[in-house]
Amino acid sequence: MQDLEVGRKAAQAGAAVVREWFGTVKQAGWKTSDVDPVTAADLASQSAVIAVIEQARPGDAILAEEDDTGELVDGRMWVIDPLDGTVNFFHGVPHVGVSVALVEDGVPIVGVVVDVFADKEYRASAGAGAFCDGAAIQVSAPESLGRSLVATGYPYDRRQRPRVYTDINAAVIAEVQGIRRFGAATLDLAWTAAGMLDGYWELALAPWDVAAGMVLVEEGGGLITNHEGRRSRLDDALFVAAPEAIHGELLGVLAAAIPKELL
Repeated sequence: MQDLEVGRKAAQAGAAVVREWFGTVKQAGWKTSDVDPVTAADLASQSAVIAVIEQARPGDAILAEEDDTGELVDGRMWVIDPLDGTVNFFHGVPHVGVSVALVEDGVPIVGVVVDVFADKEYRASAGAGAFCDGAAIQVSAPESLGRSLVATGYPYDRRQRPRVYTDINAAVIAEVQGIRRFGAATLDLAWTAAGMLDGYWELALAPWDVAAGMVLVEEGGGLITNHEGRRSRLDDALFVAAPEAIHGELLGVLAAAIPKELL
């Protein structure tokens, strides 16, 4: 079984678990704060994803969101977000993703994101293009930043510095057609790769939030970089994804608006 097929099988196994649990979860634990929940569904999905990977690739390392002991390592590593959008899920909002990526020496080379309740699968592998349910996808071709729809999310420290993030949004909203905040970074990146969104940015993301989406965006013809315009690494503070036509302008707006201590 090729690596992409392993990723697809694992992500679909997690998505099946998430669907089974939807609407039944009434309690959550809390990780960094009470804006950062974890539910039994997160853990059950993670177990299902890991079981597939361990069976197919027993020698590979795994980094999963709900495993506090994990860290990035050299060589081959699967990076998993078993339920992206837990706040949505907990409140009964059917907008969540399951993300599985294969990272080799720190560089994502395979990415699969399942849009669980839309029942769509986004997948890509380095050098082979990006696809949604078998159809090739590519980033949009916006006429300008002013006619672009972009998305973002808020870091877990948003209660400590709410004005910082609203000021960043204010700078961007003055230059774009609209901003959306859907609550699932993996899907924001998949939608950017598919041209449904014209761009996406977010601060303080974890590797499992972005690893699969990085492959999707690049294979869809887009750019994903840090604040300096360098190709993204999994430990970057800021991720900016967009078609080349508007990436530089969006990045410029963000670089001017984001306090340097956050970058």
